[in-house]
Amino acid sequence: MANTTSSLTNRRFFSFLCAVLSLSAYFGTRMWAQVAVDQKIHVVVDLVQLNVAVTDRKGNYVTGLRPEDFAISEDRVPQKIATFGEGNEHGRGLADKTASQDEAVAQSASQGSESGRRVSQSELSSLVAGANVFVLFDTSNYMYRGFVFAQDAIAEFVRSMESADQVAFYSYSRDLSRNTPLTFDRSQLLRGVRSTVAGDDAALYNCLLLTVKDAAKVAGRKVVVVFSNGPDNVSVVPPEDVAELAQSTGTAIYMISTNQAHLEPISTAVFERMTAATGGKAYFANSWKDEKRAFASIRDDLAHLYSLSYYPRPNPNLGWRTITVTLVGDRLKKYHVRTRDGYRPQPSRFSTASDRKPLEGPVAP
Repeated sequence: MANTTSSLTNRRFFSFLCAVLSLSAYFGTRMWAQVAVDQKIHVVVDLVQLNVAVTDRKGNYVTGLRPEDFAISEDRVPQKIATFGEGNEHGRGLADKTASQDEAVAQSASQGSESGRRVSQSELSSLVAGANVFVLFDTSNYMYRGFVFAQDAIAEFVRSMESADQVAFYSYSRDLSRNTPLTFDRSQLLRGVRSTVAGDDAALYNCLLLTVKDAAKVAGRKVVVVFSNGPDNVSVVPPEDVAELAQSTGTAIYMISTNQAHLEPISTAVFERMTAATGGKAYFANSWKDEKRAFASIRDDLAHLYSLSYYPRPNPNLGWRTITVTLVGDRLKKYHVRTRDGYRPQPSRFSTASDRKPLEGPVAP
């Protein structure tokens, strides 16, 4: 009798245990599904953005080109242009983007990224619209001479920017000062410029790296304009790291330096190499008039850039990817193309939420 009772008790306990495990599995699956849904808030958009300047042999800008006049390749694989714009106009989505976008979404899914959905034309335009210009001003002890003239040149540059462009004003010596964050308010920017004072040693590359990281958090065209009066003497970050991050986040760097820096061969070579790699330009000013002309040249360059973007075709290369932009047709091959020469994929996301909060990082460079 005791054995029968024990056997019955064991069977009841086993049945109870099975029921508990079944309920745990059911609710656990529901909880996991809810987490999975919550993790799909952001959209994976592997959109590579390019600022492209086209000039003739005399350095004059070539305008009026069409999307079909450009050919883009990444690691020698031809790409389809998704958006196109000229000058200060917002990039417009092209009809032939769909196939490339579908491939990009499929690639992201195969690499274990969050699930993607097709991005609408309005969302696509919002990702590439507008220019975000970060001005980085050297307030180190190199700037004691000509400090006011440099402030005047920067103030004139800020006033002359298109009203549709957002501008931020930063300054640096040993540390970075974010005097004025990105804004359309030119008066606020001018107050930031006038409030700067000359400071300590120059940590150019440290502060430039932080500025590029800030630029990487916003969508659209990203440009950093650096005004430097001398070499870097305290940074721990090498300029090569700054250049690679700028290339990988699609941030063009323009540098204006005085003749003092131009006299140092190492700084001159670094400035020229860094700006060329990111699609920008380097200027060396002998006087305050040259400084103003350099800022005017940068403003003119930004107004004549073509904005192109594409969704990369499936590419197993998770390291450095080489970008080549050429012009199509014998008539156009005589012109010179200037843009960045590649990027390293960044593990971040664009948000397509309607409130367009600042991004945590670029999905794509």
